[in-house]
Amino acid sequence: QVQLVESGGGLVQAGGSLRLSCAAAGRTFSSYGMGWFRQAPGKEREFVAAISRSSISTLYADSVKGRFTISRDNAKNTVYLQMNSLKPEDTAVYYCAARLGSGTAYSPDNYAYWGQGTQVIVSS
Repeated sequence: QVQLVESGGGLVQAGGSLRLSCAAAGRTFSSYGMGWFRQAPGKEREFVAAISRSSISTLYADSVKGRFTISRDNAKNTVYLQMNSLKPEDTAVYYCAARLGSGTAYSPDNYAYWGQGTQVIVSS
């Protein structure tokens, strides 16, 4: 098992930046592909970004491509989401998640472990 704890959310003006962190405890962090998802009120949870175990590959939702960057530090058991040029439509609770196996990184169904989420609010 792995426990995930997100931090770094908050209130920011449109055009601003935030850096989310997700600290992992438990089984070997480097064994997991990691992802970030978000959920806005009244909407389904949606994929934001994912990173492979060794950081060789990254994936992004079209809505955040060019603005968000996912990274990880396996020595610190932490995955990050740098969010720049934030827009009001980025407002949501952001969750990090860990997955084993080869299923698509885009689907939340393929992630076994989830953090509690951190709120991001972008004001216009």
